[in-house]
Amino acid sequence: MLNKNSEKFTLAGGAGQMEGLLDWPAGTPRGIALVAHPHPLYGGTMDNKVAQTLARTFVALGYVAARINFRGVGASEGVHDHGHGETDDMEILYHHMRERFPDLPVALSGFSFGTFVQSKLQERLSAAGTPAERLVLVGTAAGKWQLADVPADTILIHGEHDDTITLQAVLDWARPQDIPVIVIPGADHFFHRKLGHIKNWVIALWQGQKDTAEAD
Repeated sequence: MLNKNSEKFTLAGGAGQMEGLLDWPAGTPRGIALVAHPHPLYGGTMDNKVAQTLARTFVALGYVAARINFRGVGASEGVHDHGHGETDDMEILYHHMRERFPDLPVALSGFSFGTFVQSKLQERLSAAGTPAERLVLVGTAAGKWQLADVPADTILIHGEHDDTITLQAVLDWARPQDIPVIVIPGADHFFHRKLGHIKNWVIALWQGQKDTAEAD
């Protein structure tokens, strides 16, 4: 979905051209946020409401938010690759944005299947010595795909009544990593009528991290 601060772009991916969208903050960006959408075979696109909410949230925090349609979605070429090629393509987007804004930190965010992609990308970036600044994972796909472990400051948000990925599965995944899970009461997997909670929690926790760092 386009607004006056949105910019469409195309980028060469591992399986052909990728369709993307940038959302710009007011003023000079203070960071880059990559947003990964839910499962392509179940209707997931970069225009998914949760993906849009994540993009708008980061824009409100002063980040330029970048999204792509995964392989075979919209105008992106190729076919679904079970998260492997999608992680490759998200890494291509990462390097593209770093080249464009070399001095800015990068945040990773995703919804559902997109959380698997971003966890694997963070694993790659960490191995290369360039981990992302922080992750935001919503409707984390624990038990559906083999997610990589994530940093302790990752923001995990889940719906109480998610029947696609159960809250119990997410707690079981987060527990060994000792990462808190923010549970939105009454929310289903797609956070119908609960999207505002995602934005409010991310902004509050992001600003809280900044305030703590300044206090130190």
